[in-house]
Amino acid sequence: MANVAVVDASGKKVAQRELAADVFEANVSVPLMHQVVEAGRAAIRRGTHATKTRGEVSGGGRKPWRQKGTGRSRQGSIRAPQWAGGGVAHGPTPRDHSLRVNKKMKRGALRSALTDALRSGKLAVVDELRFEEPKTRLAAGVLDALELAGKVLLVLPGPTEDGAVEKSFRNMSDVRIAYVPALGVYEVLAADRVLFTQAALDAVEGRTAAPQTGTEEDAG
Repeated sequence: MANVAVVDASGKKVAQRELAADVFEANVSVPLMHQVVEAGRAAIRRGTHATKTRGEVSGGGRKPWRQKGTGRSRQGSIRAPQWAGGGVAHGPTPRDHSLRVNKKMKRGALRSALTDALRSGKLAVVDELRFEEPKTRLAAGVLDALELAGKVLLVLPGPTEDGAVEKSFRNMSDVRIAYVPALGVYEVLAADRVLFTQAALDAVEGRTAAPQTGTEEDAG
């Protein structure tokens, strides 16, 4: 069974924790992760891009010149696709870009991403995060103490009561905050380091129920 060190906010090791095998020792399926990520990205597309066909462009109702005897090619309308200002042939129309993935696929992809994060050394666990007041300086100090650099994904079980933790980290451009119920595959894969609190880890492993803050991704 895989283990991970649990540290406090100062970087001092306080415990060694065993990780749930069904979450952190899953089969890493790259095709499954790709499919779920693409579904998430497709879900946020508005799908409103559109062009007008020759039947929708205004004007051009009359034949520009007679069919024969002018020496020019036959034309039926100045709004045909070959004319400047004419309609577009086979252009995009508004549509739904969403791709279908079920809950089992989403869970499997997330477990693949978390397993990959553990194997690649991206995963870190902090005992708890608690600030008396929002201070970006304190948040930066925690990352320095834990030696977390690059793009950091901070995973919390749900919104904190006073919001001090979120407000402390939100001004840091390289830190993204995610809540367990809405944790996405893309977020885990895109991060250089993934920092869990113990409570968030309990929620991911199913030891405790996570607060409902939204739907599961996709995309991310």
